[in-house]
Amino acid sequence: MSSTHEKGKSKARTKLLIDIQNAVQECWEEHRVFEAEPGDKPPAPGEKFFGTFPYPYMNGLLHLGHAFSLSKLEFGAAYHRLRGSNVLLPFAFHCTGMPIKASADKLAREIAQYGNPPVFPVADEKSSAEVSEADQVAVVPGKFKSKKGKAAAKSGVQKFQWEIMESFALSDQEIARFQDPYHWMTYFPQLAKDHLKDFGLGCDWRRSFVTTDINPFYDAFVRWQMRKLKKLHRIVKDMRYTIYSPLDGQPCADHDRATGEGVQPQEYVLIKMEVLPPFPPKMKALEGRKVYLAAATLRPETMYGQTNCWVLPDGNYGVRG
Repeated sequence: MSSTHEKGKSKARTKLLIDIQNAVQECWEEHRVFEAEPGDKPPAPGEKFFGTFPYPYMNGLLHLGHAFSLSKLEFGAAYHRLRGSNVLLPFAFHCTGMPIKASADKLAREIAQYGNPPVFPVADEKSSAEVSEADQVAVVPGKFKSKKGKAAAKSGVQKFQWEIMESFALSDQEIARFQDPYHWMTYFPQLAKDHLKDFGLGCDWRRSFVTTDINPFYDAFVRWQMRKLKKLHRIVKDMRYTIYSPLDGQPCADHDRATGEGVQPQEYVLIKMEVLPPFPPKMKALEGRKVYLAAATLRPETMYGQTNCWVLPDGNYGVRG
């Protein structure tokens, strides 16, 4: 048998399977087989099955890991449906938090700096190779282990946000629309829903939703939940150290960051060192007053023998009265 014939046969079998899949899924859609309705009386034990899946975050496409995890729930729901149970399997999409906003803002900054479509500077391959080697440490001769953490190692080489969006096969005109964070909430959830239908998920899509205040019903539910928990003294308002984003003007949790995931607040000790006259020209207005330099250190016990304080000759320093 020729290779051409084998190739053609393979395509024909694949097409047949896809045609069968499409026909069956159209039948499911027409007869609404996955739409769950309450019965006339309370169900007896084993007569109903309810399964949920943690809503995936919508800053990109669903991937094989989602499909692998979801397959377990899909198998369980299909099993109970075949046993005659009333099965409810909803699916929702997570858009709350800062990752989408951070990506949209990063894209907007790239367009402002490099144009639309942007023309990015060419990376120095030699420098990249040197950095890659510097990030490794010898374990045994000829073998190396990365000094980077797991999160940093997984992230790979830092890409521009525009390049990431290009990997979704989007046109330049389409990519520019993602400067608006709300566009992410309408684009990726619908795409994920289409892919899940192709996957064959037995979902009641009437119960699908997107989080954030773009959905007033879900937003009202979260507000009710927080008020309820506060009334029961299950949550309290308190103070703690946190990472603050000056670009967004608000605190950001660990997974909300475009970069720096895993970095936690660090406590420093400030050492006050009095500046003795004569003052430099730019500080003449402060003469006659007590002026201190505030140096930060993680090892205050080492400061007792200090004899020098070094100042960056080209650094920017501010003076507060």
